[in-house]
Amino acid sequence: MDVLPISTPHCRVERDGHVVIVTMDRQEARNALSSDMLVGLASAWAYVSEQPEVRVAILTGAGGTFCAGADLKAMGTPSTDPEVQARAAAIANFHWKGLLREDLPTKPIICAVEGYAVAGGTELLVGTDLRVVGESATLGLFEAKRALFPMGGSAIRLPRQIPYCHAMDLLLTGRSVTAAEALAMGLVNRVVPDGQALAVARELADDVAASGPLAVQAILRTYRDTLGLAEPEALKVSDEYGWPVIGSEDAKEGARAFKEKRPAHYQGR
Repeated sequence: MDVLPISTPHCRVERDGHVVIVTMDRQEARNALSSDMLVGLASAWAYVSEQPEVRVAILTGAGGTFCAGADLKAMGTPSTDPEVQARAAAIANFHWKGLLREDLPTKPIICAVEGYAVAGGTELLVGTDLRVVGESATLGLFEAKRALFPMGGSAIRLPRQIPYCHAMDLLLTGRSVTAAEALAMGLVNRVVPDGQALAVARELADDVAASGPLAVQAILRTYRDTLGLAEPEALKVSDEYGWPVIGSEDAKEGARAFKEKRPAHYQGR
């Protein structure tokens, strides 16, 4: 697996074929967010979108912890790394992009969570598309309890992703929830034995990468671009994105592979 040069002191970005693995790595602070980390995350998401051969990303944390949220001092303190400083100056709103609030990647992100994923950690999770969580993980949006606000977008996104009453329970009480509760709410896809979240996330990533990339990206784009639209208008957008996929070379390859009873080899064309 190749470590990419866009990595920063608190964010390791690796690539293995069609899969990019992004690891938050500030273990001494339970992977709390810092400027170094957010620049790395923003760079990773841009790379995932820009590289045609990348089909899916995994977001995880080092040392058995996902992310303990925002470290306001570290987020407000510039990096001591000159290259990261330059990238921070060059990437508009790198904080929001790193947090998946702006410019979401055009490819799916799978979240692999162990340990704490609280406050900003849960906000990052809410910005991903598939979520695998270790059975002892702790999730929660603590902001209201501390008289703060979830600036990563969860006040908007969470009630759109899970039933309203569950979303308000998390947002208004600021309480923590177990992995089992998060699964019951529909907040996560799978709960796995501790230490297995990344391995299972990688299995999911391989499944996504084996699907037609044009189809996967069009499905994501259709969902995002039709939020708030009435069904007739949404269907027009769906047709606009869907018909080119149906007529693609990948679609022809999918039909051939099915007929010939072999794995499909998609090229993104």
